[in-house]
Amino acid sequence: MTALHTADSVGLGERLSRWADRHRKWVFAGPAIGFTVLLLAVPLGWTLFLSVTDSKRSVRRAFDFNGIENYLGALTDFERFWPSVGRTAYFTVAALVFELIFGMIIALLLWKPFRGQGFIRTVVLLPLVATPVAVGMMWRLLFEPNIGFVNEMLSWVGIPPQPWLADPATSLTTLVFVDIWQWTPMVALILLAGLTSLSDEPQEAARVDGANDWQRFWYVTVPLMRPVIVAAVLLRGIDALKTFDILYATKGKGGGSSHDVETLNVYAYGLSFDYNEYGLASAVLILFFLIILAVIWVLQMQRKGRDS
Repeated sequence: MTALHTADSVGLGERLSRWADRHRKWVFAGPAIGFTVLLLAVPLGWTLFLSVTDSKRSVRRAFDFNGIENYLGALTDFERFWPSVGRTAYFTVAALVFELIFGMIIALLLWKPFRGQGFIRTVVLLPLVATPVAVGMMWRLLFEPNIGFVNEMLSWVGIPPQPWLADPATSLTTLVFVDIWQWTPMVALILLAGLTSLSDEPQEAARVDGANDWQRFWYVTVPLMRPVIVAAVLLRGIDALKTFDILYATKGKGGGSSHDVETLNVYAYGLSFDYNEYGLASAVLILFFLIILAVIWVLQMQRKGRDS
């Protein structure tokens, strides 16, 4: 009996060993994948649950289910919700377009080796070292209307002081500039990695055919770089959509007294922590999540259409 039990144990161990060897990629990656799914599913599920309740004022207060009432309330809110959607779109598109343009210029300048290239790369990447809150506070001081260094420099050339962050008409555009200053190096780094992986043969062939620098860039470099550009757009675009730190650090609650920089993130944060409207805030976050998924889907469809 003991010998039979031992033989069965050895046989089971061998079968498990062979199974693990055949599926070793899932055996090693499984725990990390499971943990990641759990880390995403639990908060998302709880937010979705709260979004169909009237939870507010206190987390210990009893709440009732109200179906899609919170979603209808958000979608019919033309005073705060839809303006925040517009600001989010403006901030994301404006920042992303200029970051791609400036990032490509920087990547092209750093593409070919030159003396002092290592030092220049280090300097270019310095904005990424600071945290967004620190960057926001730094630029808030620089843009201060009375004692800020930016207005001081403008006075040297006879330009009167500008309100920058103090004026609702210019505050969001000013913060777009701050975002461009901080995150253009990341886009440049992604594009530079793509450029360094390109073969020299297409460039040489185009040069032999008489193409000038602009023609080689537009008709050779850009098509070859399209997958990398799409990856940079996805990574930076999603990150720009979720921007919160510099907006809150510079303008405070509600995106300022006039809500001039209130994006969806700032709006949802205010609903949760300023007004304790947990159900409505959860509905706004779910809608925001759906917007992000829609943006990702559109970009993926465009990439597949171009690849085909």
